[in-house]
Amino acid sequence: MDSYLYLFFETKTSTSEQGDIGVARSVDQGATWEYLGIALDEEWHLSYPYVFEYDEQVYMMPEGSENGDLRLYRATVFPLQWTMVKVLLKRPLVDATLIHHEGFYWIFGSDFSRFGTGKNAELEIWYSDSPLGLWRQHKKNPIYRSDRTLGARNGGRPFIYGGHLYRPGQDCGDTYGRKVRVYKVEKLTTGDYREVEVSLGLEESKKGRYAWNGHRYHHLDAQKLPSGGWIAVMDGDRVPSGDVTRRFLIGCAMVVLFLLVIFVLGFLIGAVNCIVPLSWCVTLSRRNESSWFWARPQFNMKLRRYFAGLNRFASAVRGRVNPGTRTGKLTLCLLVVVSVVLVCTGDQFLLGGNGAEDPYMFRGHFSQFTMLTMTYEARLWNLKLYVKHYSRCASVREIIVVWNRGKPPCLEDFDSAVPVQIRVEPHNSLNNRFKVDHQIKTRAVLQLDDDIMMTCNDIEKGFRVWREHPERIVGFYPRLVDGSPLKYRDERYARKKNGYNIILTGAAFMDSELAFKRYWSDEAKEGRDFVDRQFNCEDLLMNFLIANMSSSRTVEYVHPAWAIDTSKLSGVAISRNTQVHYKLRSDCLSKFSALYGARALQKWEFGSRADGWDR
Repeated sequence: MDSYLYLFFETKTSTSEQGDIGVARSVDQGATWEYLGIALDEEWHLSYPYVFEYDEQVYMMPEGSENGDLRLYRATVFPLQWTMVKVLLKRPLVDATLIHHEGFYWIFGSDFSRFGTGKNAELEIWYSDSPLGLWRQHKKNPIYRSDRTLGARNGGRPFIYGGHLYRPGQDCGDTYGRKVRVYKVEKLTTGDYREVEVSLGLEESKKGRYAWNGHRYHHLDAQKLPSGGWIAVMDGDRVPSGDVTRRFLIGCAMVVLFLLVIFVLGFLIGAVNCIVPLSWCVTLSRRNESSWFWARPQFNMKLRRYFAGLNRFASAVRGRVNPGTRTGKLTLCLLVVVSVVLVCTGDQFLLGGNGAEDPYMFRGHFSQFTMLTMTYEARLWNLKLYVKHYSRCASVREIIVVWNRGKPPCLEDFDSAVPVQIRVEPHNSLNNRFKVDHQIKTRAVLQLDDDIMMTCNDIEKGFRVWREHPERIVGFYPRLVDGSPLKYRDERYARKKNGYNIILTGAAFMDSELAFKRYWSDEAKEGRDFVDRQFNCEDLLMNFLIANMSSSRTVEYVHPAWAIDTSKLSGVAISRNTQVHYKLRSDCLSKFSALYGARALQKWEFGSRADGWDR
């Protein structure tokens, strides 16, 4: 057991929402975790599993405030079998934490059941000579009564560092568990308590909601290892507490509004064609004089006035929403647009995500990649927008800018959530895009032109696909080159032929070590020289080189939801004459096929993935 790390945590099913205590194990100092199962399951909600050792036994003190008490469990077969030892306190303490300090055992916790108690704003202390012994209240309970932003509610395991005791607390101002505050305990006796806040040392990420703690981080467990080092686990969320319920209610409200708009639309269209003949009102005559109702003229006149008013209303509506008039068409179109917006919004809230979920996991792991773009001074506007947007994507670790021409910008010019490096090149060459760079700390590199804007979710999808096949070029712009000689065409041609064999590397993931070393090999020298002469086609050369490395598939396409070319907005597009550009690239294809052969450029069909990301 000493060589393993065990992590106990609250887990719950999506149906009952009742919490149980799960456990996972790590054999590599926390790099990876294996889920072992449920360690403790009761009929009530369990959370905040506080595990500690005492007298060569392992104990757990989970929160079970729903049951109205605080219980202690002992491991009979660690870590999955536990037995209840005793009820420590018949109080529904929330986030109770135990620490041995200066001769006593202390329990810190919050009791929200008392009348007038401020939720998340009070803290109580109990003490005993033993974890199993009699617990007594601190004389100043509640020792902490303040604003709920100031960490009264426990935020994790107290720890001793440098001979001082520190207590994590939760800032619950905006929401439960908004962030962790740390307090240095200056005095802890049976009759007095005093603490002062110190810096946690955790910088707020500029990634916003895409950071691992984008909305809140609320529990910290820091422990000193036998080796003398420290290890800590922190609970963080990208979404606020109760987000699922909130999104469901908003989605239902959108659906109700949609039905209401449909009702109004139907009513208005019906009103256009609604004409009530006044002949429906019975005229008095000798034949109906015997009828008591119609024998009273006031009823007949009221009915006539009502029908006349209804006809006037229909006439007024007809003038505004008659499909035959311009005003009517605009009104009906507006209602249809509102209906579509309500349906799409409701669908997004009910069936979609919140836009800040974890990036796509592969084999139980998350990872990061480096973004690399090549630009020059005339495209600085594009670059600033590029850095600000993509640096917020969850899996981006760093952005490297290859500066090909002009005076490079200062790093302070960028609003970035990740480190930015500028690599100034002495010669303006497209080959610089694939230069072997020891600054790159990840195997995964996303080559993305600075004039392409896509959603972070599309970027994360591409990264997920690349992790499945790191030997491939995985990108967002497919091409199919065929014919004799080979001819370069756009994506529409590839769609028409239902296949592709080239991925443009201006928006593609690749293995930085594998691909870059291949590009700068002696075999590729003649191709690189041709790229310099043409000042084009470095992406086509990379495709030929990678394709010749293996007889298996070497390219894969991911369909982005949308992509915007910002160079059109700034007026610095590289290729203005499409026909000339395509002719030049066709010449490159002829050259590269002569140098490296075109047999390896196999055609792959769209829609071959089960998840549909390549359609």
